[in-house]
Parts: sequence; structure tokens; C-alpha cells
Amino acid sequence: MPELPEVEVVRRGLAAHLRGRYLTGVEVLHPRAVRRHSAGIDDFQATLEGRTFAEPRRRGKYLWLPFTDGDALVVHLGMSGQFRVDDEPADDRHTRVRFHLDDGRQVRFVDQRTFGGVHLSVEGAELPTEIAHIGRDPFDPEFDIEDAISRFRRRRSGVKRALLDQAIVSGIGNIYADETLWRCRIHPERACERLSRHAWREIIDAATAVMKEALAQGGTSFDALYVNVNGESGYFERGLAAYGREGSPCQRCGALIVREAFMNRSSFRCPRCQRTPPGTGALIRRPHQTGPRVVKS
Repeated sequence: MPELPEVEVVRRGLAAHLRGRYLTGVEVLHPRAVRRHSAGIDDFQATLEGRTFAEPRRRGKYLWLPFTDGDALVVHLGMSGQFRVDDEPADDRHTRVRFHLDDGRQVRFVDQRTFGGVHLSVEGAELPTEIAHIGRDPFDPEFDIEDAISRFRRRRSGVKRALLDQAIVSGIGNIYADETLWRCRIHPERACERLSRHAWREIIDAATAVMKEALAQGGTSFDALYVNVNGESGYFERGLAAYGREGSPCQRCGALIVREAFMNRSSFRCPRCQRTPPGTGALIRRPHQTGPRVVKS
């Protein structure tokens, strides 16, 4: 799923094309794209026609497109959802919804894996109820870092698991959690309550910095599943120090980056800079190793 920098790139791209434009028509090409709209495809198409877009908004990695009448279109990008803005009629087999604008352009919701979708949130322009439980992100002017630190320190889990909890601080996903912890030299399974307030402040500052750097480069694109609204990919992959770099030397100490199983996904870290906390078992797949083994410190 795209994380904060990637979603913000999409939001900015949509804002440039949608703000102040109204819909002359909507075409749903795949029912899964509007499966959360209980009234069905025909109602979805009819109820959106004629509405005018306000400024697209985002909280963490969650995106919504407010209308000037107070409702909003909530967007679930899922694993492969993206938007494309076309000056002329265009299509591909993964286009799920077409939104026709009053200036003749069309905005396409494209979703190869069909895990994403869009739905109408009544009175959701300011903040859809579906997103209200999501915590503010570090780029939000109302983000309270002291409150976030207090909540993190009360968690009884490893630090990476806490960073991925969108109810505390939103926007940080697997990629930027790994990059943040590498910068702070902290093992993903380090206990939250064992970190001082100063350490947690450094973690949040590092997460903010790495996401800001990623945003400046258009986000992280490993394949064509994430692109901006004009089809361009992000280039922060080239700046990653830990994530996806299994077997590559650590940029600080030269030790080989390792990959570990974590919550049905992968974690990447430097085994020398981010040492395993005492008593913690870590499942490590070392470079060129055919099977995992449990390593205990």
C-alpha cells in the first residue's frame, strides 16, 4: 500500500486538475471498485454527476476528494490503485472508473489487483467518518508530538509494530518504518516502553525527515503499480538505506543488510547497527541462504 509520500504526491497531482472542476459523468467499469457503495453502480454514477470538486485532502496514507456540497469521495488505493489524468480519451484494461470533467479531460481510477475502490461519504468533506479514527501525521499542523510519544511509550509491543499503528501516528508504512529505524540504529523488536521520550522524539523526527526526502523525489516506486497522475514514477528507491537492500552493505558499517519475517511481510535492517535486543528471537534470512534460521542474542 502506498505510504504518506506516495499518497501526498497523488493528492497534489489531483489537486492541480480537480480543484473547482465539476463532473459531467461517471462510468463504473468494474463493480469491485464501488463495492462499498451499497446503493449500487447506477446510483453511484447518478449521485456523483454534476458535483464540483474542492481541494483533495489526505490524512497519513488515506485520501479523500471533497465536494463543495459537503460530501466526499473516499479513496482506497489498496495495493495497486492509482489515478491517471488524461487530456484525451484513454483507457487500459485495468481502468475501473472513469470520471469525466467539465473541461473535457477524464480522470481514471486504475487498479490492477482490484483491492482498492472509491465510495461516497455523506458529509465527509472535512473528515470522513471512515477515517476519523486515523491519527494525525507529522506533516499535519495539529500533530501533537508529545501526545504521540506518550502513547508510543504505553504500547506493549516492538517499536516497528507501534510505528505501523495508524491510530497513533499515520502515514508510516513498512518502507519508511525500516528506513526510520535504520537511521536511529534501533532494532524493530525493541520494546516500546524501554525507549526514552528523547529516543521516541528522535524516531518521529527521523520518520518525518525520511518521508520529506521521499516526497521531494516523488515517493518510492518499485514497479508500475505506483505512479503519479501523469504516469511518472518516484525515485526515492535510489535513496533507500535498508528496505529492499538484502545482501547489500550497510552504508554506515559495511555489514550486509538482512531480511526478516515480520507480520506477514519483510523487515530489513543492519545486524551490526541495529543489534537484536537481549532475549529476542529474530527470524533472519541471510543473503544466499535457502532457509531461515532462528538467531537469538
